Amino acid sequence: MKDFIQYLQQKNLSKSTQDYYQLYIDRFLYWLDKDIIDCTKKDILRYLAYLKNHKNQANITRRNNLIALNHYFTFLLQNNDIANNPTALIKIRGTKKKMLYNIYSFDELEQLNDNFHHVFIRNFDDNHIPKNQRKQAYLSRQRNYVLFSLLIYQGLITSELQKINLNDIDLIKATIHIKGRTKGEQRTMSLNASQIGALMQYVQNIRPQFLAYRTQETNQLFLPLPESGKTTNNSTQISGLIKPLSKQARSIDSKFVNFKQIRASVITYWIKTYGLRKAQYLAGHRHINSTENYLPNDLESLTDDMAKFNPF
Repeated sequence: MKDFIQYLQQKNLSKSTQDYYQLYIDRFLYWLDKDIIDCTKKDILRYLAYLKNHKNQANITRRNNLIALNHYFTFLLQNNDIANNPTALIKIRGTKKKMLYNIYSFDELEQLNDNFHHVFIRNFDDNHIPKNQRKQAYLSRQRNYVLFSLLIYQGLITSELQKINLNDIDLIKATIHIKGRTKGEQRTMSLNASQIGALMQYVQNIRPQFLAYRTQETNQLFLPLPESGKTTNNSTQISGLIKPLSKQARSIDSKFVNFKQIRASVITYWIKTYGLRKAQYLAGHRHINSTENYLPNDLESLTDDMAKFNPF
């Protein structure tokens, strides 16, 4: 099993995934009533049926068991311990996630971004805010608009926003570098022309004012402000900003559901415009099938267009 763990580590799987796979394999070997060398496809199917009928496992959990077994038998095959992989070509139906959303077109995304700026930046009336809170409210709105634009144009997930540092932004080349994550790849993306001025304003004028509320240095681009009644905040966690940001977006557009919908819209646009491979890179997907999961959104929009322009 030690060699198998090293095999999993070489696959760059997370520690938790490695632990789960070990557990799945241990349970299978305990269940199996023969030598692993003699294990057949029929045995794998019997085990999957056992998990369903006796352990009441859902399809998604049985699929994860099958993935772990596939890794294990691939490992044995590479070491010439077995002649073939009995899990080959076995699939569990009913596990594919459908990422169907009410998709925004690119023009609608731009309009949503413009509307956000119009309501919360350009024409925002702060008379209802106590005077001693107006500065922080202003700084928050400026930061939130930059966050919002990165979600709209780059289709980032909220955890990626957390990892952006000052040196990830290149205003000369108009690019932003997004770091890799457990299930995603790093990539360098172009900034939209409308983002450059806002980012420059934020980096040069707004962010330094955030630093005034801190006693510790940080290179992180986006920072939270102190809670009400406090004068400092050294936290770097911005996850709490997403919920109010979603509420603001919903207040200006009833079609808005969440930022997963925005990301799905952006990826769907990339697939239409650049094709699957380029969309895979821009989305930070490690595997092409992750990008292909968004194809139903493209088909849905195509169906809508056909219905809209069909003269009959």
